[in-house]
Amino acid sequence: MEIEDQEKIEALIARGVRIPNPHTLELDDDVDVGRISGEGVTIHAGCRLRGADTAIAAGCTLGAEAPVTLDNCQLGRQVALKGGFFREATFLDRANMGLGAQVREGTLLEEQANGAHTVGLKQTVLLPFVTMGSLINFCDALLAGGTSRKDHTEVGSSYIHFNFTPDADKATASLIGDVPRGVMLNQARIFLGGQGGLVGPVRIGYGNVIAAGTVYRKDCREEDLLLNARPLREIKIAHRKRLYPGLWRIFETNVEYIGNLHALDRWYEHVRRPFFEGWGQGPAVYGGARARLAQGIAERIKRLGALLEILAGDEQTVVSGQRAALHEKREEILERLRDPGIAEVGARGRDAFLAGLEQARGRTEGGYLATIQSLDRQLSASGTAWLQAIVDQIVSGACSVWPRDEDAKE
Repeated sequence: MEIEDQEKIEALIARGVRIPNPHTLELDDDVDVGRISGEGVTIHAGCRLRGADTAIAAGCTLGAEAPVTLDNCQLGRQVALKGGFFREATFLDRANMGLGAQVREGTLLEEQANGAHTVGLKQTVLLPFVTMGSLINFCDALLAGGTSRKDHTEVGSSYIHFNFTPDADKATASLIGDVPRGVMLNQARIFLGGQGGLVGPVRIGYGNVIAAGTVYRKDCREEDLLLNARPLREIKIAHRKRLYPGLWRIFETNVEYIGNLHALDRWYEHVRRPFFEGWGQGPAVYGGARARLAQGIAERIKRLGALLEILAGDEQTVVSGQRAALHEKREEILERLRDPGIAEVGARGRDAFLAGLEQARGRTEGGYLATIQSLDRQLSASGTAWLQAIVDQIVSGACSVWPRDEDAKE
C-alpha cells in the first residue's frame, strides 16, 4: 500500500467509514475522501475506488459478497453494491445490485431499483422500484412501472435486451413504460417473464405481461395484455444486408426514446433538485444523475446518427428515395434532437404542477417517493401532460423533417 493510499484510508476511518480490511482497499490518487460520507458506510475487503467524481452517501455498503470496483459513480443513501464493476453510473437512495454486476456508463438506478446476481447494464435507466432478476443483460433501455416496492416492474432471470443488429448498429433502445406517466409512480407494473428477450427497439405499454420463454419483437403500446409470441419457423433464404424493414418505426422509436430522456432531464431540473439539497453528497448525486441523462441523450443521438449515415447504402444495398432523403436530412434531424428548444414547453401546466407539488411536499415528511405517491390523480395528470408535451414536441420536430407517407412504411 502506498503512503498516500494509507493516508487516505486513515482519513476515511477517521471520518467513521468502516473498513474491516483496510490493507486490501485501493484508492486512486484522484479520489476525494471528502465526497465519501463517514456515517454508516462500510467498505469490505478488496474494493477499489477510482475517479474524482466518485461520491458515496450515508449508509452505503460496498462488497458484502465480493469486491467492488467503483469508478466515477455516485451513490445515494443506503445503496448496497454487493460485488462487481461499476463505472460512470448513478444510484439513488436504497438502490442495490447483487454479486457479479457489471454496470457501465449512462446507467441510472432510481430509488429502490435493484438487481440480483450477475446483471449487466449500460445506458439503462430504471425508474423507482424496477427489479431485475439474475443472469440478465439489459443495455440501452428505459424501464418504468409500478407503485411501490411490493408492486414493481420485474425483469425475470436469464433475460436479454437484444441491442445489436446483424447490420452492426445500435439504434435499438427500447421503452418499457415511459417517463411522463412512469415518474408519477401510479402506473401498472410490467412483467417480462424469465428466459426471454426483447429485440430492440420496441415500446411496451403498462400492465403488460410477456410470457416466460418468449422473445418479443414488436411494439405493444396497448396495456394489460398477456403477450406470447409464436416461435419463428425454420427458414433458409438469402440475407439482404441493411434491409431495415419498418424503417419509420425504428426512426420514430429512437426519436421518442430521446424525447423521454429529455423529459426526464427536465423533471430532474424542476422537480427533483430540491430533494437533493440539505444532505451530504446530495448535490453530487444529483449532478451524477443529470450527467447520466446527458450521456444517454448523447449516446442515442450518436447511434441514430450512425444509422442515418449508412442509409445511403453501398454496392450491396438497394437505396429507396425515402432512405436517400432521410440520409440527406440527417444533420438537421440530429441538431433538432441535440437542441430541441423545450425549456418553456408546457410552462403554464408545469408551473401549476410545481405549485401543487410544493404544497404536497409541505404535507409529507417522507421525501421524494412519499411526496410523489401522495399526489392526487388530477395533479399527477397535469404533470404528465407537461412532460408529454415535451416528448411530443421533440418527436414532431424531428419527424417533420421526414414526413411519414405510405412509402415510409417500408
